Amino acid sequence: MEEEFLLLNPDTGDTVALADEVIAALPAEARVNSRQELRASMIEMVSPVCGTLGELAGQLTGLRRAASAASAAVGARLVAVGATPMGDPNRGVPPDPRYLTMSRRYGPLVHDPAVCGCHVHVGVPDRELAVQVCNHLRLWLPAVQALAANSPLHEGSDTGYASWRSMQLLRWPSLGPTPYFDGAAAYDRTVATLIESGVMLDEGMTYWYARPSARYPTVEVRVGDVCLTVDDTVLVAGLVRAMVATAIDDINAGGLAPQVPDSLVSAAHWHAAKEGLDGTLVDLRSGKTRPAWELVTDLLGLVEAALRRHGDLEFVTAGLARVREQGNGATRQRRLHRQTGDVRALLAVLAHQTEENTPYAQT
Repeated sequence: MEEEFLLLNPDTGDTVALADEVIAALPAEARVNSRQELRASMIEMVSPVCGTLGELAGQLTGLRRAASAASAAVGARLVAVGATPMGDPNRGVPPDPRYLTMSRRYGPLVHDPAVCGCHVHVGVPDRELAVQVCNHLRLWLPAVQALAANSPLHEGSDTGYASWRSMQLLRWPSLGPTPYFDGAAAYDRTVATLIESGVMLDEGMTYWYARPSARYPTVEVRVGDVCLTVDDTVLVAGLVRAMVATAIDDINAGGLAPQVPDSLVSAAHWHAAKEGLDGTLVDLRSGKTRPAWELVTDLLGLVEAALRRHGDLEFVTAGLARVREQGNGATRQRRLHRQTGDVRALLAVLAHQTEENTPYAQT
């Protein structure tokens, strides 16, 4: 798991460019799992490879606590929200050659208000198989996007979107739903063309919602906002692992992913970013909208065998029931915003939820 976090001023809620200071303040064992991001007001924490959801929960809890303590030590507040909730006064990039090149090439896009996502890596060492898995995931990733939606606020107001981060990112080239590819050769040809044309600097800028990782032998799912709590993150991870496993089972049985038009897949993702789980989602099997939780229930049924095989069924079922009762991160943010009437007060609560321990991590 890769989780990106915002560093905020405790008094104003604005972002603060203190990533270098936070990383330096981390204990050595956590520092090796930290990454500098495109913006100096962000920090990424990366878990080691985990075999169980319990192990993952423990790792994420420890990393969040370390990053929260390091942030507090340098006068910042670590918050797990998907988009900048207040102001973003310092939009410069760190003095990294790649980031500076991106700044020159893409201009204002690089200096948009900061956004934070979570990326789930699932081991799929065969690259041909990884491309096929991404084809199969296309139908269901809007539901994952809705589940992880955690960025309704921007510039102190409710945007009307459950995932404003998703809207901000759509201007980037090669970002959005993964195209359907016949195989790894077709995937590689497309990526090479995008690089040769100057649209992308390198393979690392393949920002599709699911992709064979350019760095690891994994399928990387990167559609979700950073989740508010560890339990939310682990729920998304458990579902994604089961989706990948189910896709592999289907591929091994000779199943082919349906070739849904790209325009319809894009529309389903826009709809998921707008509605989250509080309204409807587009069922890409039929092209019709349905109540969001009906589609999530269908997804649970689809991956139930894989969840059972991994020992994750009980946790994921209970986690979905919790989210259905309490809402995803976006719904909870809105509820807290209504209760406090003050975004700064809300951010103090969210900072606590970012680092708090979870029942699953204690088991």
